[in-house]
Amino acid sequence: MAKKVKLPVGIEDFEEMRTMGYYYVDKTGIIRDLIDNLGKVNLFTRPRRFGKTLNMSMLKFFFEIGNDGSLFDGLEISSEKELCSEYMGKFPVISISLKNASSATFDEAKQQLRSIIGKEALRFSFLAESDRLSETERKQYKALIHVDDDGIFTMADELLEGSLLLLSSCLQKHYGQKAILLIDEYDVPLDKAYQSGYYDTMVDFIKALFGQVLKTNSSLYFAVLTGCLRISKESIFTGLNNFKVYTIKDVQYNEYFGFTDAEVREMLIYYGLMGKYEVMKEWYDGYRFGNLEVYCPWDVVNYCHALKMNPEETPQNYWANTSSNDIIRNFISRADASTRDEIESLVNGGNIKKEIHQELTYRDLDSEIDNLWSILFTTGYLTQDGNDEDGISRLIIPNREIYRIYVRQIRKWFQDETKKDLHKLDDFRTAFEENDTAAIEKIFTSYLRKTISIRDTNIRREMKENFYHGILLGLFTSVDGWKVISNAESGEGYSDISVEIEDKEIGIIIELKYAENAALENGCNEALKQIKDRNYEEALIDDGMKAIRRYGIACYKKRCMVISG
Repeated sequence: MAKKVKLPVGIEDFEEMRTMGYYYVDKTGIIRDLIDNLGKVNLFTRPRRFGKTLNMSMLKFFFEIGNDGSLFDGLEISSEKELCSEYMGKFPVISISLKNASSATFDEAKQQLRSIIGKEALRFSFLAESDRLSETERKQYKALIHVDDDGIFTMADELLEGSLLLLSSCLQKHYGQKAILLIDEYDVPLDKAYQSGYYDTMVDFIKALFGQVLKTNSSLYFAVLTGCLRISKESIFTGLNNFKVYTIKDVQYNEYFGFTDAEVREMLIYYGLMGKYEVMKEWYDGYRFGNLEVYCPWDVVNYCHALKMNPEETPQNYWANTSSNDIIRNFISRADASTRDEIESLVNGGNIKKEIHQELTYRDLDSEIDNLWSILFTTGYLTQDGNDEDGISRLIIPNREIYRIYVRQIRKWFQDETKKDLHKLDDFRTAFEENDTAAIEKIFTSYLRKTISIRDTNIRREMKENFYHGILLGLFTSVDGWKVISNAESGEGYSDISVEIEDKEIGIIIELKYAENAALENGCNEALKQIKDRNYEEALIDDGMKAIRRYGIACYKKRCMVISG
């Protein structure tokens, strides 16, 4: 049996992908389409972890002078003989990523940009001695790559603003061929500047940097930029002609970012994992780019890798774990009652209709809640369901992974909100100690009315129960004198929540049920019977608890019933 190639977990360099024996999903058709529809400046916006960086690396290795074509043997683009003959290995290429140009201050961010551009300029060290450049141009180039005794790039601000223009000009003169410019994650410096309070200053700087190299630059053949957001043309792309933007709403290039269903099937078959197709689809498919449904590549590769290590591995939030996902929590915290109802509809499998604004400035983000819907859409936390109707998009949560992000952030927001009324929290906890079911039911119902409930008809009953479990567990956190255990092993199974109040020798057992069709009393009785039949109280008694409180709690939408026994 032939040895399988490695899964490319975290590999974003095309040369490494092709020379070190990694599985590659062929996206080289983007080269043909890009050339056939070439704009002077081409911007692709996609959520993070959808293959933007790998595609940019692939473009670099295709076009750059010195490429012998071996990296592309057997790939789709290699069949385009005339195109390869005319374009492959024929251009100087400037390739930078701004994903690390993020700092808390403007001066630090500029120094990061000096380092990024300076290191790229160092790749062309032959320019310092090129007889095709004038003495002045050679001196200017040397200033780009000059470092102090600590290895810090020292180019002045004025030179930094014109650095990419200067580098493209020097490369054109040296090679007698216009340069190609690739800028990956172009919007990261703006995002960080917005978060850190120097946005306007950074906008002016980026506008100068981009403006000089992208506008009326006779040394530029074409440029490709990628990012998550389409920043307003009036903000940093002022005056650019022949400027083409391809967003997640566009049909063009939709198959080149993300994995198609056919590509995922092929990968699963190759690694003998086709039995996991349905769970892969449920968790990581569902994004709609143009008219095509795609999977998140980062998730697919990571889950395949995990399954190779352990065939019983359950799906994880791989994409979610690469970012803080604070945008969801901030959005929920700003939501009014109407917006919370819309979020509730989404997490329960419904859709909402919104006008999407894809061209924004960061200062627009906080101006109104509707702009945040647009950001959730463009960054991958929502996707489009079907085509627009009169300019209105029908939005849904794309898959199980993103659904879990919403649920987690809803819980965090709810916990923060409940902590604002400590007196109510104390009353709620005291009611459990004193076996006051009426008070428990009243207060818990008031909490459920305030939160965003999960009642998606498409998810299993135990997942609905887990939501209410999480809400209740959050209300029990950080209680002095309470030892709270979730799903603790006791007796012949696991109780949902058990509590030991050692100084009062009180043990509490809680079993939660989701009451289908609002059969609340039946749910409570079922929960109490489970506590008794499985002898959940045994562990509490063994730990010295003298008084045992047993609660069956049934929930349905924003209602609950509590029965003790």
